[in-house]
Amino acid sequence: MTHTVCQPCYDCKYTDCVAVCPVECFYQDEKMLYIDPADCIDCEACVPECPVEAIFAEANVPAQWVSFTQLNAERSTALKDSGEGHITEKTDAQEGAECQKK
Repeated sequence: MTHTVCQPCYDCKYTDCVAVCPVECFYQDEKMLYIDPADCIDCEACVPECPVEAIFAEANVPAQWVSFTQLNAERSTALKDSGEGHITEKTDAQEGAECQKK
């Protein structure tokens, strides 16, 4: 099983989760973060660190966001293959116009 970054992260990038990941499985593009399911070890260290509550175990992804599991797999693979977007350290938060932070 893997973890999935879901809708609350869209245009609301906080990287607190990245800093605690022991296997550095996070990738990013201009809109959000993604977890590489091939590298995630299901440790759950990232879950409590996410200030927008966007990370879920694959089995617990809310029904309205199930498409994000495939999106994380596709985008992390594409970013990894391109050599771009790998993120391993916390950076400044980015709240775009579509951020719906609670």
